[in-house]
Order: sequence, then structure tokens, then C-alpha cells
Amino acid sequence: MCKGKNNKNKMKICLVGSSGGHLTHLYMLKPFWKDKERFWVTFDKEDARSILQGEKMYSCYYPSNRSIKALIINTVRALKILPREKPSLIISSGAAPAIPFFWIGKLMGAKTIYIEVFDRIDAPTIAGKLVYPVTDMFIVEWEEMKKVYPKAINLGSIF
Repeated sequence: MCKGKNNKNKMKICLVGSSGGHLTHLYMLKPFWKDKERFWVTFDKEDARSILQGEKMYSCYYPSNRSIKALIINTVRALKILPREKPSLIISSGAAPAIPFFWIGKLMGAKTIYIEVFDRIDAPTIAGKLVYPVTDMFIVEWEEMKKVYPKAINLGSIF
């Protein structure tokens, strides 16, 4: 196989989410992403800089919860970052920064995987509801959540 073909088929992952618990959740998937080309989109905060030391990281705007201003700014950032990086897969466990990256990424042909957070047992998050329509694989950690998200897959706890 020629070099160009290998590079074309190589998976590139965008891991996007808020810092704190959402970032920790994504980091726990390290056995999956550790040997793949990747980049991160999260808040430029101390915990993110510490956990992602040595990783390629783009900062997104915060505070982002229920903020139209943050949604607009992060949409502009997604419009700049995604065409440059061209990920084949976008993964998130929330929260708000995932929304523009999933919608724009989907328009660009990326596959999307969303993991609803562990502490949601029978009610959706706002981010989960907003990315659900464009998510190729929607993962929940509780069987009860399949009533909320019918196309979800219950893989149990990541923790």
C-alpha cells in the first residue's frame, strides 16, 4: 500500500468537552485514543493544562453553560479548527462546547460519538439533547437512559 493511501485512511480524533469531570471522562478513554492521532478542545484552565500536558489542545470559550455568546464564539472556533484539523471522529461527554463541534463536524463528514455523563440516570443533559440528532453513536451508562434516548447504546459505567 502506498503512503498516501495509509494517511487517507488514518483515523484522526477530536476530543471535545468542558474541563473538570467531562474532560476526566474523555481522558479515561485513553486505551482507545492513546495510539491514534488526536487533538483536544476544552477550556484553557489549570486542570486541562495539567491533564493534557504534551497533547495538542485548542481552547474554547467559557463559561459556556446556557450562554448564547459562548455558543457563537465556540461556533466560530469550530469553523476555524475543524477544517484545519479534519477529524474523522469527534468524541464528547459534554458539555456545551460539544454542540457546535458536533453539528459542524457532521456537516464536514466526521463521525460522532457522544457519551452521556454518568450522573444522569433518567434525565437528559442539554448538550445531550442538542447533539443527539447528529450523533452516530450515543452512549449511555444506565439502562434507564434508553427511554430518554431510544437509539442509545448502554455500555455501562466508564468509571
